[in-house]
Amino acid sequence: MQNLSKRIMSVAAAAALAVGLVACGGSSTSETKTDDATASSDAVVYKIATDTTFAPFEFADASGTYVGIDVELLAAIAEDQGFQYELEPLGFDAALQAVQSNQSDAVIAGMSITDARKEVFDFSEPYYDSTVCAAVSDASITKLEDLKGKTVAVKTGTMSESWAESIKDQYGFTTVQFDTSDVMYQDVLAGNTAACFEDTPVMGYAISTGNVALTIIAEAASDSEFATPYGFAVNKGQNAELLSMFDAGLANIKANGTYDAIVDKYVKSK
Repeated sequence: MQNLSKRIMSVAAAAALAVGLVACGGSSTSETKTDDATASSDAVVYKIATDTTFAPFEFADASGTYVGIDVELLAAIAEDQGFQYELEPLGFDAALQAVQSNQSDAVIAGMSITDARKEVFDFSEPYYDSTVCAAVSDASITKLEDLKGKTVAVKTGTMSESWAESIKDQYGFTTVQFDTSDVMYQDVLAGNTAACFEDTPVMGYAISTGNVALTIIAEAASDSEFATPYGFAVNKGQNAELLSMFDAGLANIKANGTYDAIVDKYVKSK
């Protein structure tokens, strides 16, 4: 996982910088989301944690610049509300821990809003609706029943992991955890695990762009507890002003069409 002391300050239009995406090491560089002509030296700069490989919400493009729905929404909202921030790509589980330990001020990482998480975090208004799914590379596996006796890959701390854990006894499979989506996908493609559980828009994007040769075999019901919206989150009882600015900015960019333009850039049918 990324070292917490090596951070990236990023916006969607920022210049390309070298970044490390390997789950168990590597380094990253940083850039500031600010306006040099107007920024005050004592202005608050919020540290906002995110995932590292969760396309189309946050990921590094070919030049090493962090892009995606979350990255661009955050940049648009910050511009609308006039606040400064540093984007910290830490990995999903590490991002949540960083906020809980007050090393980061907030997290935006395709984070599902759940009752359990509301005990720990304060959430923004939802900014994207999602479900979860299971995908395979082995064409002989076409349904969840075919996973009996096999091991499947899940991503630590995610709603898709929760879905897999809730049905593993029913379908007779076991789970193994990974910190990042890319490593999880590769484990399935290598044949070490029979399937991976992932958020549906993320898996759909990976398949549609040809990044992974996987096939979705099952999806949680849209009215189930696993079909949850994503939210921007801060530590419980803290950074209320930042949360309020996010909500206000989100409402504004939805009203002026910026939100739809950003989402449609990555997901053609919401």
